[in-house]
Amino acid sequence: MRPDQLIKKYRLQPHPEGGFYQQSYQSPAYIKQACLPGSFQGDRRISTAIYFLLQEGDYSAFHRIKSDEIWHFYAGDTLQIHIISENGDYQLRLLGGQPEKGEDFQVMVAAGSWFAAECAPGTDFSFVGCTVAPGFDFADFELGEREQLCRIFPSVQELIRRLTRVGYDPGS
Repeated sequence: MRPDQLIKKYRLQPHPEGGFYQQSYQSPAYIKQACLPGSFQGDRRISTAIYFLLQEGDYSAFHRIKSDEIWHFYAGDTLQIHIISENGDYQLRLLGGQPEKGEDFQVMVAAGSWFAAECAPGTDFSFVGCTVAPGFDFADFELGEREQLCRIFPSVQELIRRLTRVGYDPGS
């Protein structure tokens, strides 16, 4: 399938970080706030999942969430996932269907890590999924502010400048 067909079939909508998404699962059960780390405000579903599509030239801007997130490869070609851990270590992970080329079918991003994604050079699109536990809630989502991230992680500021959104207001 081509990206336009995937967008139509899965009713994908634009995502604030870039790309297109649609929630595909949310657990009916919740974890009570008292059982979650202190950074969570309110109860969370046990797990959630989305379909996510990136096309050549678009990117998922640097952001972080309060939960672990596992990315799954479905179709298209290689997706590059850029991860900056809370202690500042940078890692590039390749999500795709060619393990012989260093790609993985699944990539885990630890809670609190800053991460961004883009299609690898020469890739038309990547159709992937993301599973989050405890479940995703936009209250736990923080889109990176370019200058702030560059100050905190100067060793990867060129990457940060390329994969953040200009004009993003963290207070909006």
